[in-house]
Amino acid sequence: MPVTSEATARWSGTLTGGDGEVALASTPGLTLPVTWASRSEGTGQTSTPEELLGAAHAACFSMAFAKVLGDEGTPPETIQATAAVTFSQGTGITGSHLLVSATVPGLTSERFAELAEQAKQNCPVSVALAGVTVTLEASLA
Repeated sequence: MPVTSEATARWSGTLTGGDGEVALASTPGLTLPVTWASRSEGTGQTSTPEELLGAAHAACFSMAFAKVLGDEGTPPETIQATAAVTFSQGTGITGSHLLVSATVPGLTSERFAELAEQAKQNCPVSVALAGVTVTLEASLA
């Protein structure tokens, strides 16, 4: 059965002088501020669409990797994934870099790397990002 998830954005003012916020339907009352300065200059003071996309990519990859590892018969104890999404003015989103560390008993480093790559290729967010480069660094903890 398909599941639809929602987020709402509100923006006031011009691109460079305005500001906005993003709200997730799953978390009433929580809003994340967004500004052009944070997006284009990396001020780090407010969220960006790329940060939100990174959160989605990291969560999706972690779930996909847990499935792949479980199917292999080596379920993970823990997976920590960070997705660094790059935005370039005039070009847009140019890539997402996954940095992954996991505790997986009974798995060689080589097989771990192969399974991480499989999860990256099949993660639905990675698939949705087919128009940009998705890279991966994965290591056993």
